[in-house]
Amino acid sequence: MLVNTSMADLSDLLFRTAFVIYIVGLLMSCMYYGRMFSVIDMRRHKEAATKAIASQKVAVGAGGGSEVVGEDPPAVFDQEEYDHNVRIARKWAGMTQALVWLGVLLHIAAVVTRGFGAKRFPLGNLYEYVLMMTMVIMLVVAVVIQNKRWYSIYPWLLAPMIVAMYLNSTVFYLQAAPVMPALQSYWLPVHVSAASVGASIGIISGIFCLLYLLRMWQPRGQERGFFGMLAKPLPTAKTLDQLAYKTAIVTLPLFGIGILLGAIWAEAAWGRPWGWDAKETVSLITWILYAAYLHARATAGWKNSKAAWINVFALAVTIFNMTYVNNVIAGLHSYAGLN
Repeated sequence: MLVNTSMADLSDLLFRTAFVIYIVGLLMSCMYYGRMFSVIDMRRHKEAATKAIASQKVAVGAGGGSEVVGEDPPAVFDQEEYDHNVRIARKWAGMTQALVWLGVLLHIAAVVTRGFGAKRFPLGNLYEYVLMMTMVIMLVVAVVIQNKRWYSIYPWLLAPMIVAMYLNSTVFYLQAAPVMPALQSYWLPVHVSAASVGASIGIISGIFCLLYLLRMWQPRGQERGFFGMLAKPLPTAKTLDQLAYKTAIVTLPLFGIGILLGAIWAEAAWGRPWGWDAKETVSLITWILYAAYLHARATAGWKNSKAAWINVFALAVTIFNMTYVNNVIAGLHSYAGLN
């Protein structure tokens, strides 16, 4: 038997279960996000009240009086209510983190069982590629957020991953099957793994850049309107910029190694290392964009916000490469199984 249907079916079940777990995690993270609105407002009120009391004491000491005429006394800060809101927010954050880890474990199991089901490395078509990419993204996100405790980022990362997983289980879905002869090579796990992991971390970097641009538009303490409300629980612009930069530093060499290994494989399989195939060309453009982002980010005179737009463009090109190029444009890399 070329395919173990039982393992393949188990992989599909695990993937869909992880999908449901992530949805519940998204709801929990949104509850945390909503609770943080009141926590942040109370924290800022406390800081304002503390400054007001301090300024009144200075004024009284300078004037020698017992009170400052015309000054309203600062509103009383309810420490007990503030502590209660913080405890509730931490509970939602803890539940979100636990659900994400459960989803990640199921997600990893889905990738492993897909490999056993197909009896090969599970990167032979677009469905398996997205399966692997979303798993890597969620694993990296779970580790970073747990270490840094920036739980407010979860809704912004879980939402696009849920959309990607939904499309993967519907539009991109393919049953486990042997791959075409051109892909039956030991180069498959080496080349595609490096490219997929690099692209996955690049997607994370692009999302961080989008959040950085939102935070730059809505600075902490100066949020206005609907988008200001959305940005309020986010970390500082500096923090988001550092996260985007550090993840891009990992993306550039990994994705570049994936392209280089693909060229070596192409030389062995097709007799030429590079043929300007659509997939090759767009992948190279994406790598150049990441290099341009890092160069601009490190160049004096370039504002980080301008450099961030290059990273966002790289994110858009990555999505274009995975969807349109794989499914519409015919070429030597048309192995998605949909065109």
